[in-house]
This record gives sequence, structure tokens and C-alpha cells, in this order.
Amino acid sequence: MLKLEVISVPVADVDAAIRFYVDQVGFVLDEDHRSGEDFRVVQLTPRGSACSVHLVRAPNQYRLDHLVLVTDDIDAAASSLAARGVAVGEIRHRQPLENWAGDSVKGLDPERRDYSSFVSFNDPDGNAWRLQEVGFRSRSFT
Repeated sequence: MLKLEVISVPVADVDAAIRFYVDQVGFVLDEDHRSGEDFRVVQLTPRGSACSVHLVRAPNQYRLDHLVLVTDDIDAAASSLAARGVAVGEIRHRQPLENWAGDSVKGLDPERRDYSSFVSFNDPDGNAWRLQEVGFRSRSFT
């Protein structure tokens, strides 16, 4: 069995990235360890996730695209990010679902189908993230 546990995310300023991911996105700071001037390990984990990120100092030309976070309520997650100062795009959905290579349409998927609704945001270094909705219909509304 293989499990993905860590993804390295390149950033120019580790301290600024910590502030963004912890204060604005809501990740948990698991580890910030230094050994000398040139070695630093910073690990952050999205709340509820089994996969963490390591912040790695790297030149600006190294950026990641299509990092995906899932949520069971994309509207609430996008609103929460925006309220904490994250510049999120508009929520869109794939239409029609059978043609996922097709254009997207503004707004939530009317049927709230898994992986159909999404919204994007970038970190200050240009790493591109996407939120996708999964499990909305199976949520308990008690």
C-alpha cells in the first residue's frame, strides 16, 4: 500500500507563507524546525487532511499548479477563505458533467454532484490551488 503524506510547496519567503497558510487558509502548523542557518523544515496540514505540505524555499520560477483541496461545502469554504483575506475566484461548475473537458459555468452545480463545483486561489508565491466539492449530498444536516 502507498499513501501520499507530504507535498513540497515552493515559496520565496517561508515566514510569509506560514502566515498565509495558517492565518488565512487555516492550515495547522505541525513543525517549524531549524538546524543552523540553511536548514529549516516547516510542515503544515489542512485541518482534517492526512496529507501535509512542506514549505520549501525556492526561486520564483518554481511554482505548483492544480493543488487540490476538497470540502463538503464549497460555498462555505470559499466564503471563509475570502473573509480571511484570501483572493478566491468565483465558484464555477462543469457543464455538462459528462463532458468534463468542456467549459465551466458560473455558480454551484445545481445538483451539487461530487467534483463538479470548484473555485481557485493562489498563494502569494503563485502556487495555484483549487477547492472542489465532494460529499455535499451526503452531509448530515442535524
